[in-house]
Amino acid sequence: MTAAEGRVTLWGIEVFLATAEEGAISAAARRLGVSPSAVSQQLTGLEAALGTVLLDRSARPVRMTPAGTMFRRHAWTMLNAAQEARAELARADLAGLTTLRLGMIEDFEGDVTPRLLSRLARDLPGCRFLLETGPSHRLLEKLDARALDLVVAADLPYGERGAEEPLTEERETHALLREPFLAIQPKGGGAGLPLIQYSTRHLMGRQIAAHLLREGQRPAARFELDSYHAILAMVAAGEGQAILPPLALHQARRFRDVIEVLPLPYTPLSRSLSLQARAGVLRDIPALIAEQLRGLISEIVVEPALQDLPWLKGQLSLL
Repeated sequence: MTAAEGRVTLWGIEVFLATAEEGAISAAARRLGVSPSAVSQQLTGLEAALGTVLLDRSARPVRMTPAGTMFRRHAWTMLNAAQEARAELARADLAGLTTLRLGMIEDFEGDVTPRLLSRLARDLPGCRFLLETGPSHRLLEKLDARALDLVVAADLPYGERGAEEPLTEERETHALLREPFLAIQPKGGGAGLPLIQYSTRHLMGRQIAAHLLREGQRPAARFELDSYHAILAMVAAGEGQAILPPLALHQARRFRDVIEVLPLPYTPLSRSLSLQARAGVLRDIPALIAEQLRGLISEIVVEPALQDLPWLKGQLSLL
């Protein structure tokens, strides 16, 4: 047995739990963002460390052995203890912060942002919070201008920033969420209806417009709006169809029963959201806040969306 064998690692435990839940090594690899061979290697190492077989990898889907079922309970206990330890360390690291200037995209303002601020307020009783919401490109500009300490925004596609706008400082980026764009139409279908377009004054609208152009699509667009609620209200009224991400549905849930949500009928399109800060300025604080945000986004956004639209699994995911 090598020195590496005999060690039960948190990463090995996480790989085991992901494989047990997904029922396939390839699916676990996609979920964890690693190669299938890396998953197999971790499982082999964990089983060698414990001296028993945890998963029947010859079965389809992969099944836990009796030993695997028994170990799974302990695995969750160990992971939960590690998360509690990280949270306690996070509170210690945040304790010296007196002011936090936070920029958040409007997509999160109804529920994720208030929950995050409530948690931070409990951890930082002496900190003053300054919140600004707005479109991604404006928030990132303010981050570069040092008007904000950290921002949660959509990632800018390559070429979105002009060559005349260099970054003032190197940024650190903590990926949060990847979400696909969806075709949204009234109940009963949207054939022949014009596109109600998200405003091209914003990054997301430009991203959608550029994708349609690449696909050779030039739908009639009588309306160009910058409000999820307004767009979905018009779709629900039968005035048109739209292309929006799942976060739009989350923010305008009251229209869900009167609209249909489908995959795009051509090449898929997605966007990524991340937390960004000026590199090294806040030490470990951006990473700690990003971890809290992932938990909130999973609970508030991802899990309800996958219950409503199970076919989004693998497309709507934490990063």
